[in-house]
Amino acid sequence: MSQRAALLIGDLNHARKEWQECAQVASKLLEYPKGGREDFLSKCRSGEFDGVFVLYRSNDSNPVTGDFNEELLDVLPKSLKYICHNGAGYNNIDIAACTKRGIAVSSTPIAVNDATADIAIWLMLGALRNIKHSFQAVNQGKWRGKFELGHDPKNKTLGILGMGGIGSAVAHRAKAFGMKIQYHNRNRLPSNEEDGAKYVSFEELLKTSDVLSLNLALNPSTKHIIGKAQFETMKDGVIIVNTARGALIDEAALVDALKSGKVWTVGLDVFEEEPKIHPGLLECENAVLLPHLGTGTFETQRDMELLVLENLKSAIKDEKLLTQVPEQKKEKANI
Repeated sequence: MSQRAALLIGDLNHARKEWQECAQVASKLLEYPKGGREDFLSKCRSGEFDGVFVLYRSNDSNPVTGDFNEELLDVLPKSLKYICHNGAGYNNIDIAACTKRGIAVSSTPIAVNDATADIAIWLMLGALRNIKHSFQAVNQGKWRGKFELGHDPKNKTLGILGMGGIGSAVAHRAKAFGMKIQYHNRNRLPSNEEDGAKYVSFEELLKTSDVLSLNLALNPSTKHIIGKAQFETMKDGVIIVNTARGALIDEAALVDALKSGKVWTVGLDVFEEEPKIHPGLLECENAVLLPHLGTGTFETQRDMELLVLENLKSAIKDEKLLTQVPEQKKEKANI
């Protein structure tokens, strides 16, 4: 096996020992824990990372280097063949440009499913019970404040847009509350994977769901998949939950829908311009908000780091990724 160095961008918080053990398969372990985009680009251009075969990066390390777009990909060492990404979402990586350059990319599905689904259910229940005002009131010593009745989840129709691993985990949990489950994907799941959920068209999902949960990836085709026209199609008093990516929703249109009552309440863990939040959402008493905590558990964070390292070792030893991003799998299938 030729010289195959591994580069860690950012830091590891839960699997530092396992990273060091990668020295058993990598010719060298390099780290770029902090810095800035221009510094990183400069080091790439100077050849400091020549010989790197695989790199570890994460959504948390994105502030260190910025997006992995064409500008950055163009200066990465020619030896680089694999990017192992820590995160279920990877919209800060230009997958098409990576594919064109012959770089394979992995992400961390499965490891994130349970924790993200738990937060989705927490937000859904909070939105159903419209807890924001009373939660804030009691913490300000005002008891219930302007208390209003909420809704039970039982017998409500939960529409899941994106029935992948996280969406399926949300559906499984929602069943315990007596909810009816329907979903829409670009392609229908095999019947044995639907677990009783009903497959419907996108338009039918919007028209008939009492609660709509967004669990799909963000890419150019899904940005603002929920906007003014889609809100108009929904039931009056619909509840929206988003634990995927903020830009799936046109936030300005969402604020209008909340203020008009078209959307009764919303539960959000993600926002269009994180960490900035649309001021209208902060003003709305019917918006239950969390600061992107979906995968924020010790167990999940460690599982994610370990999965990235397993991908990294597989790339070095077998030139194969365990959880390659689906866009590249489809690319291979079409060759």
